[in-house]
Amino acid sequence: MATPGTEAAGSRKILAGKAAIVSGAASGIGRATALLLAREGADVTIADRNETQGAAVAQEIAVAGGRATFEKTDVSQAADCRRVVEATARRCGGLHILATCAGIIRRYSVVDLAEEDWDAMMAVNAKGAFLLSKFAVPAMARSGGGAIVHIASDWGINGGRKAAGYCASKGAVVLLTKAMAIDHAAEGIRVNCICPGDIDTPMLRAESQQLGQSDEEFLAATSNRPLGRIGKPEEIAQAVLYLVSDASSFVTGIAHLVDGGANAGSM
Repeated sequence: MATPGTEAAGSRKILAGKAAIVSGAASGIGRATALLLAREGADVTIADRNETQGAAVAQEIAVAGGRATFEKTDVSQAADCRRVVEATARRCGGLHILATCAGIIRRYSVVDLAEEDWDAMMAVNAKGAFLLSKFAVPAMARSGGGAIVHIASDWGINGGRKAAGYCASKGAVVLLTKAMAIDHAAEGIRVNCICPGDIDTPMLRAESQQLGQSDEEFLAATSNRPLGRIGKPEEIAQAVLYLVSDASSFVTGIAHLVDGGANAGSM
């Protein structure tokens, strides 16, 4: 018997024959998601603005025996989102999976937040999910259906200190998810989002600089949750895998908390 997380010899990979786009896949949650989907048989398009790191992830997948292509993509631009969807569908003969993992954060209250920082978070976090979905949904419908997973945040459900714009952008993603799930179920497209708690990513570590804290001080404060530790990008990737696989075939429209129990009670 295979141990959990491994394949028995000769068994079929659960995403074999599927084409996937993962945005923000050059690092963090996006990278972990792209690696896992490819390991499970998907042909993955790495969509990211960072050409060096994005190409490196595609190469990492190829070296491991998987299939991946890097497409330089600014998710806030409609032309880029259309191009990456069309290129993937053309290369793979269809599109079945979209994971929108691109995200940025600026840690300010609404009083201190600059208008350009508000616009930037809305453009990447919310508009990026919208634009990729706008072009992905028709491609998925032509492919017989599919699954979309947006990466939101537990701060898209509950507010956070000095994160007004980020909370607003991720709250938008949560309700975008629910509305899309209603609109596109008849096309065989399931739409869900994941709301991570604190996950050890480059973006999380960048927050310490914005707040004027050391990495050690900042990360220590994030461990105040029932499981007593910070999360790993791979743990969010596993949740994405569940939501894009047939294991979740009756699941759509949910905001799935993966937060170490941080929102289980009053913290």
